[in-house]
Amino acid sequence: MSASASLAVTHLVPLAEVDQNKVTPGVLGFIVFAVMAVAVWGLMKSMSRHMGKVDFKEAPDPKAESGAPSADPKPHHG
Repeated sequence: MSASASLAVTHLVPLAEVDQNKVTPGVLGFIVFAVMAVAVWGLMKSMSRHMGKVDFKEAPDPKAESGAPSADPKPHHG
């Protein structure tokens, strides 16, 4: 490092008061977190759109048509 760069860093350190024993995520950590949050939001929005297109109607059960007893989907309590 040149003498002028070393002198500039020496003057900037007291202004920022950087504690060498403290670890922080910094700007890069915030950017990564923000990008991941936007990606999750976009994926959830896309999944919501795709799930809206799904048709949940079931095909009739061939066993039910033959007269075989079927299980009651809602058990009666009481």
